[in-house]
Amino acid sequence: MQAKHLRKLKTLAWICLFTCLAGVFYQLIHEGRLDHNSVIVGFPLGLGFGILELYLFPKAQIWVGQWSFTKMLVVKTLLYTALIYKVTLALMLVAGWVEGRKLSELASFLGSTRQLILVLYTLIIYNLLIFILQVNHLLGEGNLWKFILGKYHKPREEERIFMFLDMKSSTTIAEQLGHVRFYSLLNELFHEISQPVLATKAQIYQYVGDEVVLTWEMKQGLEKANCLKMFFLFQQSLLGNKEKYLKKYGLQPEFKAGLHCGKVISAQIGDLKREIVYNGDVLNTTARIQHACNHYGCDCLVSGILLNQLKGISEYEWERLDKVTLRGKETEVELFRVVNLHLSSSHPILVKL
Repeated sequence: MQAKHLRKLKTLAWICLFTCLAGVFYQLIHEGRLDHNSVIVGFPLGLGFGILELYLFPKAQIWVGQWSFTKMLVVKTLLYTALIYKVTLALMLVAGWVEGRKLSELASFLGSTRQLILVLYTLIIYNLLIFILQVNHLLGEGNLWKFILGKYHKPREEERIFMFLDMKSSTTIAEQLGHVRFYSLLNELFHEISQPVLATKAQIYQYVGDEVVLTWEMKQGLEKANCLKMFFLFQQSLLGNKEKYLKKYGLQPEFKAGLHCGKVISAQIGDLKREIVYNGDVLNTTARIQHACNHYGCDCLVSGILLNQLKGISEYEWERLDKVTLRGKETEVELFRVVNLHLSSSHPILVKL
């Protein structure tokens, strides 16, 4: 999961840069001058915030995930207020020791109006950061900047890889569990898919019932076979949590996937609710490839068009299933079954490419 840690470190660096700039702005407005103190204060405050938001709270998700928004806001505000005071105290102790000040001066500063203003200002900056991170999370990783920069303000043609990922026997499972428990299961599964998605630079395009549509830019999807790796990382995660699902729901969830690539029209649409959408024949074809998994009894099917760009990947082997005319299509599409050699100790005789 190296990509996940690199992503967090990159985000942490941006947070520290943001708080340093906020420190510069505060000093210019409040003191009318600028020196190194603004960065000295801004950097550790950003570092502390980033560690809490990116590392501590995600690990505590099992406990805080069920909290209401108000409860979470109150807890975070208290934690961040304590963080501000601790960072300020540490910096004042160091500065006081260097300058030979007395502890009585430190105590008076911590209770001063100036310190109260700094705390309130820092909390505002923290809340702004939380808002930006949450919006980015809701829109999908990286989509916030695409909206801000207007990347999809006008329709554009681009080549992308798509994966339609669908839960096996979902109708039967929904009948067994009932709708409430079934959607509780789906929610857990969609949370579990997050790490494989981030690790392989995928974007979650849509949730459609029990189906997830993922997409990659061609370069990112082909890099280290990320588009294939995503499915097998998710499959590996499901196998690792097999006992949890059996104990809680009495079943082991399984998924099937279809992958294809091609040109699409990408655009930002909507007024009251805006989103980035993709239109093109490649999506319909990918959906039908995924449905063909049922006919061929396999977990992962890839089009020959995509396969031709993934050759040389030694981690996988393929079985050619012949050219087929998918339902609703006129042209034939070559389909290949794909197997990850590290996950499957026994598989049919395959053609290695």
